[in-house]
Amino acid sequence: MPQPLPCMPEETPGSPAVTQEEATAMLRAAFNLFRLWGLSDAQARILLGQPSPSTFYRWKRGEIGTIPHDTAWRLGDLMGIHKALRYLFADPARGYAWIAKPNVAFGGRSALDRMLAGAPSDVTAVRAYLDAERGGW
Repeated sequence: MPQPLPCMPEETPGSPAVTQEEATAMLRAAFNLFRLWGLSDAQARILLGQPSPSTFYRWKRGEIGTIPHDTAWRLGDLMGIHKALRYLFADPARGYAWIAKPNVAFGGRSALDRMLAGAPSDVTAVRAYLDAERGGW
């Protein structure tokens, strides 16, 4: 039986816990997404919550052990951002490019700039913006 990651019910009432298997799948998908977004390894590390370089490169090679709770939350938001962009843009390439384009919603900076500020709330803010733009469903 897959073991769920620790859940923080005060932050997500009623949300099911994410299993390590699910987090591993999201991490693999995130590395593909980072490639499509044209991110450097340094940028990808920031979006994943600054894992050590050795851990990051092990993950990148597909040697994925335990994924920290914070990283699992970030991965969930990154997958939500990807999903929202796929809904908003018929052409996937436009969605991948959108992430690095200046946007008035982020003070003229790009969504990527906002996310690279480093706090988990910065990634969540981009996801919330996109969820609102697509109707919040």
